[in-house]
Amino acid sequence: MYDVRPNLIIGFHGCDETVSNALLNDPDKVKISKQPYDWLGNGMYFWENNYERALSWANDKKKRSQIDKPAVIGAVINLGYCCDFLDSKHIRILEPHYSSMVNLNKNSGTALPRNKDSSHDLYKDKVLRELDCSVIEFMHRGIYHNVQADIDSKGYATEQPFDSVRGVFMEGGPAFEGSGIFEKNHIQICIRNPNCIKGFFRPRQKVDYMQWYLENFSTKTGSASVTQVA
Repeated sequence: MYDVRPNLIIGFHGCDETVSNALLNDPDKVKISKQPYDWLGNGMYFWENNYERALSWANDKKKRSQIDKPAVIGAVINLGYCCDFLDSKHIRILEPHYSSMVNLNKNSGTALPRNKDSSHDLYKDKVLRELDCSVIEFMHRGIYHNVQADIDSKGYATEQPFDSVRGVFMEGGPAFEGSGIFEKNHIQICIRNPNCIKGFFRPRQKVDYMQWYLENFSTKTGSASVTQVA
């Protein structure tokens, strides 16, 4: 009943400037990530209401020579039917899918993927989430299979695929000595259904409002004009 997230939210996607420009010019060509270590499975990723984190991520990619010119593009998003890992119900659905995947891998003699550390991560946060990604994708495939089987046999389905996945992550070093708050804490969004993205925008730079006010609303004598309302 409460799995649909009706509100619009703002997300920020760190990327190369060419990617940002391409999405602004042709917003229908959404490119999803299919990396085996994607934290929330495959899809297009956004930092929820976190421009600075998106820019920092892009700058880190630049330092590793993975992009040429760091940029951030904003998006207006409706999460739709969301697998929200801030909701206990959705956290609990992972375990049975994990167990099923373990049994399948055991029967086929295939080793389970593991979450691993990256060589450039100082805090050993297991940023290569290959196990998590595999389990989440296993879940999505199972749901899609059930939906398709129901439609083929009954003409309708009681289940539905998730439009998006959302999670909160504790990452980085402590904000101060002994703190339980970490420098890179964030909420991440993975969009699977591109219809959730209502539009892209180029983020504006913050201006000094008082200075801007004086420059745009001042009188010829330099004092700000004031209108009194009775």
